[in-house]
Amino acid sequence: MKVAILSPVFWTFDGISRVVEAQARELSQQGSAVSIFTFAANMEPPPNVELYILGMPKNSLSQRIYRLLFPLDFAKAVKWVPELKGFDIIYSHQYPMTWLAYLAKRFYKIKYIYYNHGSALPETFSNFVERTYVKVVTFLANWTIARADSAISVSQYLQRELKKETGLDSEVIYNKIDTQRFHKGIDGSRIRQKYDLTDAPVILFVGRISPHKGVHLLIEAFNLVKQEIPEARLLIVGKHTFGAYSDKLKQISDGSVIFTGDVPDEELPYYYAACDVYATATLWEGFNLPLAEAQACGKPVVAFDIGPHPEVVKDEKAGLLVPENNVEKLAQAIIAMLDKRTGGGK
Repeated sequence: MKVAILSPVFWTFDGISRVVEAQARELSQQGSAVSIFTFAANMEPPPNVELYILGMPKNSLSQRIYRLLFPLDFAKAVKWVPELKGFDIIYSHQYPMTWLAYLAKRFYKIKYIYYNHGSALPETFSNFVERTYVKVVTFLANWTIARADSAISVSQYLQRELKKETGLDSEVIYNKIDTQRFHKGIDGSRIRQKYDLTDAPVILFVGRISPHKGVHLLIEAFNLVKQEIPEARLLIVGKHTFGAYSDKLKQISDGSVIFTGDVPDEELPYYYAACDVYATATLWEGFNLPLAEAQACGKPVVAFDIGPHPEVVKDEKAGLLVPENNVEKLAQAIIAMLDKRTGGGK
């Protein structure tokens, strides 16, 4: 069987890309001939999997505009849609790759399966332009998604949302954690040495630095944590994609907040190992891969009680979920988890 997997990017520090990589590897090992089609890539495909790069602008702002207007790029469609002829199944991860999948279904009758990771809610963004952009992308995405033959959702939460927005039913397949990479017993001492953390209590966040990830709320909560635990440190790992937002975060932070930027994917398990508590104030998620990876590494987690989080954090001993947007409760939960890790000595 020939399978095409479509994803906007195939990047090392992108949760959907990691799902795509795992899916491609599994399908290939099952005997399918698998090809990944993407706009941009900085990682190698799994063995025996072909990688096709369509190209897009380099600048992050231009990339967002290009994704929005991609259906108007007729030259790209004329070039790449015929490349999908002959495949038996197309799995499309996210808009605007859903547009190519829809065209391939229409012209070549190829089975089109939408892989639903969801998209952030417009109200989780801070300004009018960003909210409008998300609304337009969501509208265009839903039009192409509704025309899929079937769908897979990565959480029950997204399954319900997809049905409500498009009328499309979906099967739930949770994102798989690579337990060969993410597990208990990893030595994180070199990460602590790298950032001069010594024996300080460390709180970790991993994810794209975007308004809907609520990093500003996490920093506000951390400032409350420091009133009880002055020696605590907050390690923020992730790619900066909104310049003005990143500037704002740095303005409300001091030296106890460490922004690492993007880190090599192979280093990520050691960052989890280096922390005492994993915390996030994200306002929207379709699944939340880092939350699951941190638990796999044996780290207690703290997050808002939103969307799929009750499906990801099921053990109260391993994690605490607090009311959405409640910074004080978030801080209290982080302190409680740090106290457990240190035996109440802090």
